[in-house]
Amino acid sequence: MLAVALLFAAYLQVSRTYPENSDESNTLLMAWDMLHGNVLLHGWYLSDVSFYTTELPQYVMLERFIGLHTDTAHVGAAMTYTLVVVLAALLARGRTSGREAWPRMLLTTGIMFAPQLGVAVFVLLLSVGHIGTAVPLMLTWLVLDRFDGTRRRRWVPVLVGLLLTWVLIADPLVLVVGIIPLVAVCALRAVRGLTAERHRAGPEARTAGWWPGLAAQWYELSLAVAAILAEGLASLVNWLLRAGGGFILHPVGYQLAPVHTWPKHAWVTAKGLLALFGAKPQGPAVELVFALVHLAGLALVVWALYRVARHFVSWPDLISQILIVAMVLNVVVYVPSTLADATDLNAREFAVVLPFGAVLAGRTLAASLRAREPGRRNWLAPALLAVAVGYAASLGYAAAQPSAPAANTQLWRFLAAHHLTSGIGGYWESSVVTVGSDGAVTIRAVGPVHLQPDLWESKSSWYDPGSNRATFLVTDSASGFFNHWQPNRAALAALGRPVRTYHVGTYTIFVWDKNLLVQVGRQ
Repeated sequence: MLAVALLFAAYLQVSRTYPENSDESNTLLMAWDMLHGNVLLHGWYLSDVSFYTTELPQYVMLERFIGLHTDTAHVGAAMTYTLVVVLAALLARGRTSGREAWPRMLLTTGIMFAPQLGVAVFVLLLSVGHIGTAVPLMLTWLVLDRFDGTRRRRWVPVLVGLLLTWVLIADPLVLVVGIIPLVAVCALRAVRGLTAERHRAGPEARTAGWWPGLAAQWYELSLAVAAILAEGLASLVNWLLRAGGGFILHPVGYQLAPVHTWPKHAWVTAKGLLALFGAKPQGPAVELVFALVHLAGLALVVWALYRVARHFVSWPDLISQILIVAMVLNVVVYVPSTLADATDLNAREFAVVLPFGAVLAGRTLAASLRAREPGRRNWLAPALLAVAVGYAASLGYAAAQPSAPAANTQLWRFLAAHHLTSGIGGYWESSVVTVGSDGAVTIRAVGPVHLQPDLWESKSSWYDPGSNRATFLVTDSASGFFNHWQPNRAALAALGRPVRTYHVGTYTIFVWDKNLLVQVGRQ
């Protein structure tokens, strides 16, 4: 427990090195609304992922005890990643114990316990993204692993189906990294078992038909059916939530990009994978050294992938088969999509590759840490120990970096000092100001073309001019993924001449003596 507490403390400090933005702030505001009675999130427009049964309940619990602050997002992210590391170690251990279990757990933990500064911190230790989905998924795989082989029970497929339903309600990516891999692997194992059984039985048994053989594969077939039913049950629950007046979810924004862009997408994906494993070249010399050391972890995962893939059809370990299908399918689906067209920050779309790959390496390669022949020294274990020291130094270095203030801190401090408490602006200039200022300044997100309400992770009542007021508009000229918001000139002109204009840093603040929400969406 002490080791887990120390990991959490280190991850919390590393998380604070990356500034919170409006994505995390909106999640905090959703949880705050749930905590205060709006359990179904009535009136909320979410993104294409709800996190309704995963991170949102977690944030509700945190806000119950520590309140609504920017640091709450860092606490939640550190808690999530600590759980990911612990569950990955337990899944890597499998049903082993003692001297056989520890190398598995240490190898898996070592690969993932030192996130790299920058993109990896955003993906693994701040962004409310798919890394949190790995927690219930690995719980599901733990159940499967615990009752595989001679310990199979008839209730296990039911429990697995319910667990998959739980996480699929929150994140549709589970279809790619959970349900399809489980169905595919179980179907393969059922066919493999059926073929082997008929081969052993001889020609006389073949006249009995397929049914006796299928009955012998009841476990694999039941798991596949449970996974398929989980998709239907999750869809039903989401429909009931909407019918009951709950949140509105955007459709998944998955689109295939033109074929000629795929090489560029593959390069962006490769950079994202390097960042996930801490091996992306960046920063000063010491960080480049740490990135070089982290290549060892990536190499181990590639080695494990190769070993399993070579004998995939006959590989005895169900969990390893599921993990490799999930990893490959996640990346293969991501590369040709428009999601890979922007930045390696979108590596959060395949964040589960890190824990799944680390578990695969632990379950597949740990035995190589022991000397294969009596009297023959194994140099692999000391080499990995040296790498582990480098990883520990990397984590210490990251945790020692100064905390970064939430995005747009300069903005909300200026607004509060000038008694500008309610306004509108771009998405990245909105909710992070609201949460960062502890509600002293409220900015609601609007679109740049017609200054219409930005219904992405927002609540419709925010734009009601009868109960809310906005007297200023914020623009930002800074370049970057989270900046550079400029409204359409015609839309700005339609608001009339402002009574005051302020310039602070890269921000321009236009102030009127009227309620801008009356005109929002009417341009």
